[in-house]
Amino acid sequence: MLCYTHGRRKSWEAVTGLRFSRVLVVASVVALLRISLALASGGAAGKPSGSADEKPGADAQVAIVPRPKTPAPSEVLPKSNIRVDTTLVLIPVTVTDPLNRFVTGLEKENFRVFEDKTEQQILQFSSEDAPLSVGIVFDCSGSMGNKLENSRKAVAQFFKTANPEDEFFLVEFNDRADLAIKFTTSLEEIQNRLTFTQSKGKTALLDAVYLALHQMKKAKNARKALLVISDGGDNNSRYTETEIKNLVREADVQIYAIGIFEPAATRGRTAEELAGPSLLSEIAEQTGGRHFPVENQSELPNVAEKIGIELRNQYIIGYSPKNLERNGKYRRVQVKLVQPRGLPPLRPFWRLGYYAPTQ
Repeated sequence: MLCYTHGRRKSWEAVTGLRFSRVLVVASVVALLRISLALASGGAAGKPSGSADEKPGADAQVAIVPRPKTPAPSEVLPKSNIRVDTTLVLIPVTVTDPLNRFVTGLEKENFRVFEDKTEQQILQFSSEDAPLSVGIVFDCSGSMGNKLENSRKAVAQFFKTANPEDEFFLVEFNDRADLAIKFTTSLEEIQNRLTFTQSKGKTALLDAVYLALHQMKKAKNARKALLVISDGGDNNSRYTETEIKNLVREADVQIYAIGIFEPAATRGRTAEELAGPSLLSEIAEQTGGRHFPVENQSELPNVAEKIGIELRNQYIIGYSPKNLERNGKYRRVQVKLVQPRGLPPLRPFWRLGYYAPTQ
């Protein structure tokens, strides 16, 4: 019996040991499976929510997206019913003495301004050298043949009075007007162009003034001027004298002209050349500019320099018209001087009028 019992005990221990080994193996497999599942769930953390690989109970990382805030209703600002409706008229004025020298140093109290014979209150007054936008209108027609060289010198002398902020363009004309150089600050560019200009053909002076006034609409400076150098005779323009005079009155541009004329006693002058001085004078004086007739060509550079200095020594008078009607009608302006004590009689030059706005 003892032997039998001992043998069964050994057999039982063997069986128990075998079962224990199996349980240990199963536990190890389960543990490995759990580790694999944990790793798999960690790798699936970047997958979008609700994917087929996701299992309940897995330790997946959850990204919480905050609910978008409801935008606050935009603040409704009350509409403004205030309309600023003011017109400021600026009049450039040149003052000279009996010897045609410029007079500087005058004060606001030395000026009175009238519009259609009604005195206006001067609101702005200055005499500073403001930047200019200038168009050179250069005659290169056949009649200018022996006058070209001195005309080039006149432009060069005029440029010596320029400021760095100024801008210039060049219109040349003979049979037709041509915008040779658009607005530029390079004076050398214009002078180089004029160096190779040749005289030929007829004279389309009025067309050239029209083209220059059109180009001036692109100016960046508030003060604008044209310098016309010509013998004044027009015989090939499409635009008429009346059309250009009306256009000049509308444009906010001062026009200065240097008329190069043969002596009055010289024979052989055409009707257009004879009418040249009066044409240039009428165009220039409407704008507050001036016409300088020249018979001696050697005087051209000095006259051009004088115009440049005049543009630098002007008074700017600003007023708001008492007439508030916006009827588009032409209004005449008159400037009177309150004569300073101790000075000879002074003479003012100014823009003769302007067109009222329509809106």
